[in-house]
This record gives sequence, structure tokens and C-alpha cells, in this order.
Amino acid sequence: MFPSAPSSRQTQRQRDLSHEAANRPRAKRIVSRGLLALLATAFTTLAAGALTACSHDSTPWQLTNVTGHLPDLQFALTGDDGKPVTGDTFKGRAALLYFGYTHCPDVCPETMGRLMQVIDRLGPDAQQVRILFVTVDPARDSAQALHDYVGAFDAKHAYGLTGSDAEIEGLAKRYRVAYQMEKRDPKGNYEVTHSSAVYVFDAAGHARLLATDHDSPDAIAHDLRRIIDARS
Repeated sequence: MFPSAPSSRQTQRQRDLSHEAANRPRAKRIVSRGLLALLATAFTTLAAGALTACSHDSTPWQLTNVTGHLPDLQFALTGDDGKPVTGDTFKGRAALLYFGYTHCPDVCPETMGRLMQVIDRLGPDAQQVRILFVTVDPARDSAQALHDYVGAFDAKHAYGLTGSDAEIEGLAKRYRVAYQMEKRDPKGNYEVTHSSAVYVFDAAGHARLLATDHDSPDAIAHDLRRIIDARS
């Protein structure tokens, strides 16, 4: 399903996307109140756990630990190859779940570029990771459009997902992701304002960590390797 490595054409397309992002007006980032409450709860839980967890690894995570605060990776959508796909399809590997869209002017290509740096830092361990790019703009993001978009970054590790409006909305609510379509311009174009967090799941499909745009590729790779190593 995944080619062994991106082609030079894909690499050029990735550079083009990054160049476009750098020269467009910046889109707004939003974080839902529910997500902020989740983070507050997670930090409180971590603080309490540090006093009582004597028999477990107490090394702090560099990302936000959401273990036990978000549901497992479960969905039924359409993959960028046009075939049905579920959360179980990705069991056995760690998954990085991100919500975005192919017409995104800056946040999405920046995030995908950052995740490519994470993949590079993981080296051989990257074989144990998949990036799941879920569109919040299914009206414009066909399976083929997603295939071309994620393939421009990494056809081996990245996988595009689309579905009906109801399916996308349901999955977004499951992980407390906020998004909304902005007003159309005179040409009919529009942007979609959306949360920019990346959700990290372990190989069993359990939600473990949350990364924001403030977390460096090094920090994400460090914690992701811990999750991978814990399985072996």
C-alpha cells in the first residue's frame, strides 16, 4: 500500500507546499474549551499520580499525557485509496491523528512538515508509525485529493482519510476537535478554522499523548519512541 520512499517529484511538491505556506496570510488556530478542560484535567491527574505511582515509570512525558482521558482510536471512514478503513486497520502501529484540509494555507503544511521531521528523527522506528490526516473539508477533499496531498509529504507513513459530513463531525467530537467553515470570498473560496493538535495513539489504539504546535519535533519523537519501545 505504501511505496518504499517518496520520489523526487514528491519532495519538490513538499517544498512547494512549504513555500506557499510561508507566503500566505496566516490562518487562525483555535482550541476548543473542551480541549482546554482536558489539558487542565490531565495536568492535575499527573500531579496527583506523581505522589502515588511508586511501581510505575514516573519519568515525565514531554508532551501532554492524556492516557485515560480520551477514547480509543475508532472510526469508519474512506481512505485516500477510495476504500473503507477503520481504526482497527492501524492497530499494531503507533498512530498520529491530525485534523486538517488540503486547501489549508499554512497550519496544515507546517504541521505535516513538522511530523516529517519526527519521522526522520525516529530512524528505523518510523516503520512502527502511521500519520492519519483526517479532512475537515470533505466537500473539497476527495480521496484522490488527499492521496496527492499526503503523498507530497510522505507516501510511506501518511494516510489521508475522508467521509461524509456526519462521519467527520462525529470523529471530531469524539476527540474534542473544533472546526468551522469561514465566509466565502467573492470567488467562492473559503478557509476552515480548526484545532491544530496532534493526537498520539499506541499500537493497541489507546490515546496516550497530545502534541501542540508548541512541541518540537525532538519532543514528539522522544515520547513517540517511548511508546514504541514500551510495546517491544
